[in-house]
Amino acid sequence: MAKQPKIAIVMGSDSDFPVVEGSIKILKEFGVDYTVNICSAHRTPDKAAELARNAEKNGYDVIIAAAGKAAHLPGVLAAYTVLPVIGLPIKSSTLDGLDSLLSIVQMPAGIPVATVAINGSENAALLAVQILGGVYPELRTKFHEYKNKLAKQVEIKDQKLQDELRGK
Repeated sequence: MAKQPKIAIVMGSDSDFPVVEGSIKILKEFGVDYTVNICSAHRTPDKAAELARNAEKNGYDVIIAAAGKAAHLPGVLAAYTVLPVIGLPIKSSTLDGLDSLLSIVQMPAGIPVATVAINGSENAALLAVQILGGVYPELRTKFHEYKNKLAKQVEIKDQKLQDELRGK
């Protein structure tokens, strides 16, 4: 049996879950297997290191790491794995997520973390699907279909606008 694509979604706190749900929705749409765990870079650093060290052995292809405020989780996970890590900055109450974004995107050379927009959960999952599309052709095909669907939605909205402007 061929290996199925699998993504680990890791959140720094359960308060991140409402944002992470956007990733889950996309992964379900594409039929990608995933798990979701809470793991803090600061409060459970050993668990974070273990999760990242074992991710490849446990069949994961990509890690999506959601974190707010200091947002060190994506970088800590990336330090312990060779798998692609996608950082998902979570909007915080103090700096509207800018602190999270900068903490994730400013990684030292040698420890890359791909980073999406603040609360950009859907794009985190879509980027993971695009990465996996290089290995799993069926995901690349589904991504083509997804983009075609997006284009059709824009065309429908444009036609509706044109009809309204013409008074139809």
